[in-house]
Parts: sequence; C-alpha cells; structure tokens
Amino acid sequence: MEKRERGASEGFQHLNPVGILNLVEEELGFYCSNLCRPLNSYINRVYEFEDEDGNGYVIKFYRPGRWSEAALREEHTFMAELAEAEIPVIAPLPLTSGTTLGCRDQVYFAIYPKKGGRYLDELGDEQWLALGRLLGRAHLVGAGHDFSHRPVIRPDKSTAGQLHYILESGLLPPELLPAYQGVVEQFIEQAAPLFSQSEMIRIHGDCHAGNLIYRPDEAYYLIDLDDMAMGPPIQDFWMLLPGAVSDSWAELDFFLEGYETFRSFDHGSLALMEPLRAMRFVHYSAWCAYQVKEDGSSPLIPDFGSHGYWQQEIDDLADQLERMKEGVSMPGNSW
Repeated sequence: MEKRERGASEGFQHLNPVGILNLVEEELGFYCSNLCRPLNSYINRVYEFEDEDGNGYVIKFYRPGRWSEAALREEHTFMAELAEAEIPVIAPLPLTSGTTLGCRDQVYFAIYPKKGGRYLDELGDEQWLALGRLLGRAHLVGAGHDFSHRPVIRPDKSTAGQLHYILESGLLPPELLPAYQGVVEQFIEQAAPLFSQSEMIRIHGDCHAGNLIYRPDEAYYLIDLDDMAMGPPIQDFWMLLPGAVSDSWAELDFFLEGYETFRSFDHGSLALMEPLRAMRFVHYSAWCAYQVKEDGSSPLIPDFGSHGYWQQEIDDLADQLERMKEGVSMPGNSW
C-alpha cells in the first residue's frame, strides 16, 4: 500500500452532482442530462451520468493517496494495450488534455463508457474455455512489458508489506499480535521459495467472478482493473475456480485448454494456489484496516478488528499452512 497523503473524506469533499456534471461537460465537450447517480464502490467514488441523447457513462474518482500518478498511468497504459489488441475491457475515454487520466482538486479521475452485462453464474464447459481464451490473450499482452510502479504479488513483497501495515495500524488486539505476526511470518518464510522461479507478468490482479461481466452476443469483459499488479498468471484465475485444485480438475482442464490456445501455462504453478489463497487473507485484512484508518469503518465486515475476527484469521492461516504441506497431487489423466 502506498503512503497515505490525506484522508479520502477530505479528498472527496468537493464531489457533488453539480460539480461532477460541470467537470464531465468540460472534459468531454458535450452537455449532460441531470442524472448523476452514485454507484457502489468501497474504495473509490463512482458516479453514473448520461449525455443529452441518453448514452450512459461512468466517472471514477480514485481514492487520494492510494495510488501514485505513475501507478495510475500504468493502469491506463495497460488498458489501452488490451483494448488495442481487441481484448474485451472497458477502457477510459480521452479527456480534453489528450490523456485518459484527469486531476481535479488533487483527486485523479477517469471517465468510461457505460456497458451493461450480467455477472457470472454457474459455468459450463464452453464458458470455461471462453474464460481461458480471454485470460490467455490478456496475459500474452501482459507479458510484453513490466510495471514499475505497481505491487509485486509475492509473499516476500506484497504480503510482507501488508503485514507491516497491519502491525502499524494499531488494530490488532495486543494479546493476539504475536500469534498473528508469527503465523504470517511463518507463511512468508515457507511460501517465498515457491515463488522464486515463478513467471511474473502484468496481470489483472483481482480477477474474481465480480470483476467479469457477460454481454450477450459479445464476450466476457474484464472490468475493474484497479488492482493491476506484477504477479504469477495463476493469480488471475484461481479465484474463479469452485474450490481447491483437487476439487477443480474438470474446470481447470477446460480453462487451460482455452488458455493454451494463445499462451503456454506452467502447470507446476498450480502449487501456488493455496499460498495465493493465504496471501488473499492477509491482503483482505490489510484492505479492511486501510478502510478503517481512512473512513472509520469497514462496511463489508462489521466485526473487523474484534478479538474474534483476528483469532479466526490466525486459525485460517494456520490451516492454509497445513494445506500447503499437502501440496498438489495431479490425477494421472491430467496433462
């Protein structure tokens, strides 16, 4: 997490419907209707609006201090590369400055065309093939360059930084701090060598079912690329699977068949799934801690910071350490 420069509430104070619509009209060069509807977002501030012809758009104001300007520009550059390769993403629109990233009152923003669609539900074989092809194509583009200002998803990089943030936040009960710190440090020590030989490319970083939409007669779209990072390719699809590797062989077979139509996949990296799951636990706790420090609460987890919450995190991480010891046993007919 990047150093916080000021609270989000302070940075977002200037946001109001009149100011937002005036900004949009200035940046896009057309008049808007009176619609200015806030959309759900736990990190940024996002609003829907329309032009006079009823065409829908979305403006996103990035949370102050979360990402540097350089990191945001890397996000926009990667989205432009994906769009140029005809990979279905919703790329930001050019502004009057000629770039896609604007800044008003020290708050960065971007404007997007609104695209409807439905979220993923239960997937069949053809859907897994389609998702494999989508991510294979996206990773082919992602492997072309590196990020310089984005996180690196590795235990000794991102997880170590998140642990430091949690310990410094003051949100851990003192009596549980040694146990939590101990289990996370034990995890980092055991997991880091597993990532030492793993390929690191530009990835979506937070590719779960909620960040994919389906548009009939088109394709699956990758949305919300706010957490782009350097990381192992498997990070972009383990959260889509119905469970552990041992419970997902059928889905993996179809997914990787589609993926390898465009790009080879290191099957040995399946051993990273359980470590990545443990990293997700720490990442989520750090994200909630960030919300509490910025906004005073974490809306998705009312009991965040309680003794029971942290004890459950300690137990879950200990369980993940045991799962890691079991490793991945591939069935004889796979690959």
